[in-house]
Amino acid sequence: MRIHTLEHVPFEGPAALEEWALANGHTLARTPVYAGGPLPAPEDFDFLAVLGGPMSVHDEAEHPWLTAEKALLRRVVETGKPMLGVCLGAQLLAEILGGAVTRNPEPEIGWLEVEATAEGADSPLFKGMPGAFTAFHWHGETFSIPPGGVRLAKSRACANQAFAFGERILGVQFHLETTPRSMELLLENCADEIVDAPFVQDAERMRAQTGQCETMRPTLNTLLNNLTKEY
Repeated sequence: MRIHTLEHVPFEGPAALEEWALANGHTLARTPVYAGGPLPAPEDFDFLAVLGGPMSVHDEAEHPWLTAEKALLRRVVETGKPMLGVCLGAQLLAEILGGAVTRNPEPEIGWLEVEATAEGADSPLFKGMPGAFTAFHWHGETFSIPPGGVRLAKSRACANQAFAFGERILGVQFHLETTPRSMELLLENCADEIVDAPFVQDAERMRAQTGQCETMRPTLNTLLNNLTKEY
């Protein structure tokens, strides 16, 4: 399978998603959207992963490449190809499908629990996944569930942690792809977002739980296998 990632900053790459791709014999191509170069066409890939970033989906004036990226995502929806949005990527998918992206009541940063909804427990995209699991988080905004979408997961800080749109489009607010290195890159580049808040952990507490990267790897692999099954 030809996998392609859209990346919004140099410090948020595919991380463990790349490891899954290579371990399963897939190819992986990467586009740094922020660099302003050409975007891939839908025929260039079989599976698109839209990764995170500190900007908002609304920041088109500051980041004009967002406009072209949203147009590409709309085209991919029409193809029926598998597409995964992570954090900012999930918010972009929600918006282009008719949802809204707004400030979350609280920022959510660190290792925090995610719980499947009743619909999530029944979804083929969550088949084989635990009903509750710890994942890495780093966001201040959230998405509404777009028309026709199904809410799959929630957390104490964020009501909408994941949604499905059909069987091939999945948006997740949390980061299952986190590795120790990708976590360090966020700590280095976004330290100013670590504030005193109920659902924000400090750097020391996050680093103390680095072992969670390996613990959540089977959950990531299961999710990716479900999303790309029989494609």
